[in-house]
Amino acid sequence: MAEQLRAVTLASASPRRLDLLRGLGLEVTVVRSSYEEDNTLGPGMGPAALAKCHAEGKAAAAQTHGPPLLVAADTVVDVDGVLLGKPRDAADARRMLALLSGREHQVHTGFAVVDRGRMRLYSGVESARVRFLPLSAARISSYVDGGEPMDKAGAYGIQGQGALNVASVNGDFYAVMGLPLARLGLVFAELGYEVA
Repeated sequence: MAEQLRAVTLASASPRRLDLLRGLGLEVTVVRSSYEEDNTLGPGMGPAALAKCHAEGKAAAAQTHGPPLLVAADTVVDVDGVLLGKPRDAADARRMLALLSGREHQVHTGFAVVDRGRMRLYSGVESARVRFLPLSAARISSYVDGGEPMDKAGAYGIQGQGALNVASVNGDFYAVMGLPLARLGLVFAELGYEVA
């Protein structure tokens, strides 16, 4: 019989991931991870594999206090094989949004779930295709000046003001937000936990 899952540890500073897990009715303890992301693709490694690798790295380097079930994730934006991480500054955010304007791109969210009590790791990646509306220079500047793009891969969030930029999503909406909830639910079940 499955055990009721009531609390998890989150190795991420993302307020969106925190909100998503809390939305499942879970108590969430946020811990720091000392993992340093490097968005350089290794030989034979694609963007989706890189997102999964980052999630596993964040989980492995996370502080060990908090509930025994730990969740880590990483999101990358892929435009024809070009990776877009978080923008360095406002000019970089404007450059990214201009690149995405009127085009389709992929969002890959890698995740890792560690059951520290049983020493088990599950990881994977969920991807979605997102098409942007054509964005004017004025729209891009207004969005960047509002500050929303600065802590997000690809310089946008699909929630909030960023939703006005998105024409369509093909795939897991929550993967685009940064945490594929349905896949996580399947992993929790595989580990013997049930989320009410």
